[in-house]
Amino acid sequence: MTPEEFRTAAHALVDWVADYRLQVPELPVQTTVRPGEVRAGLPASAPQTPQPLGDLIRVLDEVVVPGMTLTQSPGFYGWFPSNASLASVLGDYVSSGIGALGITWQSAPALTEVEQVVTEWLRELTGLSSQWKGAIQDTASTGTLVAMLAARERASDMSIDRGGLQAAERPLVVYSSEHAHSSVPKAVLLAGFGRENLRHIEVDPDTYAMRPQALREAMAADVAAGRKPAAVVAAIGTTGTAAMDPVREICAVAAEFGAWVHVDAAMAGSAMLLPECRKLFDGVDFADSLVWNPHKWMGTILDCSLLYVRDVDHLVACMSTTPPYLRSDADDEVVQYKDWGIPLGRRFRALKLWFHLHLDGVEAIQQRLRRDLANAAWLADAVAAEPDWRVLAPVQLQTVCVRHEPPGLAGDGLDRHTLAWADAVNASGRAFVSPSVLDGRWMVRVSIGAEATEREHVQALWDLLREMAAADAASG
Repeated sequence: MTPEEFRTAAHALVDWVADYRLQVPELPVQTTVRPGEVRAGLPASAPQTPQPLGDLIRVLDEVVVPGMTLTQSPGFYGWFPSNASLASVLGDYVSSGIGALGITWQSAPALTEVEQVVTEWLRELTGLSSQWKGAIQDTASTGTLVAMLAARERASDMSIDRGGLQAAERPLVVYSSEHAHSSVPKAVLLAGFGRENLRHIEVDPDTYAMRPQALREAMAADVAAGRKPAAVVAAIGTTGTAAMDPVREICAVAAEFGAWVHVDAAMAGSAMLLPECRKLFDGVDFADSLVWNPHKWMGTILDCSLLYVRDVDHLVACMSTTPPYLRSDADDEVVQYKDWGIPLGRRFRALKLWFHLHLDGVEAIQQRLRRDLANAAWLADAVAAEPDWRVLAPVQLQTVCVRHEPPGLAGDGLDRHTLAWADAVNASGRAFVSPSVLDGRWMVRVSIGAEATEREHVQALWDLLREMAAADAASG
């Protein structure tokens, strides 16, 4: 494809994307395709000669779009906000078009230095202290894994320079609440700690936040048993209920035992952009690492996760490997992001953040976040005021956990009812919600935060929840 052919094709695709975004509110939120259906709609073998762009666009319309749950829909309330602002889409487009080779500063000085600038912008905008330095990872899963590797090496006095964990004198232990994201146990396992050395700390029964005293007791018990506390993962905005672990108290307990504190604020970190929400993040500056995802609630397109650390020298010591062919005269003067994470090569992800902040502006992003907070508060009040409906956890951000509890229905019967009406909501195509388990029973999470979601959509969702719950209760 020549640049001129690219120009023609790109104009057609930009028009297609714009038209698609206009159509999203009218399309079913949840995909209805069955396993294998998308694959069956694709050619059985790769084309041997160039094919018309129109054929690709037809497949996008007829096969690809019907095969997606539409996270950009105003009716999407599932999992977590997964926005892709069109301003950041343009940055992603430019990143791909430039095709930078991001392996060292020398390979793409602009990639490195733009990333330094935008991570510093976000540090300032979120009120973090100047001790923090950031890098862009692909996801919070990777950021948490990097943090666990750094924690492992600090606890083992840089065992990588000797025999690794196989030569450790004492087992190293990691602590989190049972409500931590699934990426936390995965990172702990991949970092080599082992499943037996992961502790789930008791949470407050009302707030679902980790109990610092329970953490202290668990750490002391491990020390008495000959094990070494290595790291604590504190969640600011747990996946299930958006609970806020008390970071300041957790950091104080961890300091007693010399343990690393990693803060997982993947979804909720966007709230740090709002000065009035920073009290929820009290004590974060005492932690050792922090991960949060602009590609969630803030709205920068995937994949764009920020990992901040306070001791960059330690991180680099853990991650640095520099073969001779990557050395340059500038090495001692520049940041080498290959030494801040796992991959050698990296995309020019900073352009997504830069374009998003430049074209939309911080004030508009903040206004949208405040809108979502107000909509969540409205829904929580509406649910609490309705007979037989319950709000099951404190609503501190944009996640509302609800259950319909008709008289005489409990236990497994209540679970079946919850799953039935939630499935009916999703099958309707008008909205998408996520069932989850809390205190051993099914409930429904309503995660408000799609870029297009306004109050009218939340009101329509509430009508839909009541409609489907009443219908299932009547049929049972």
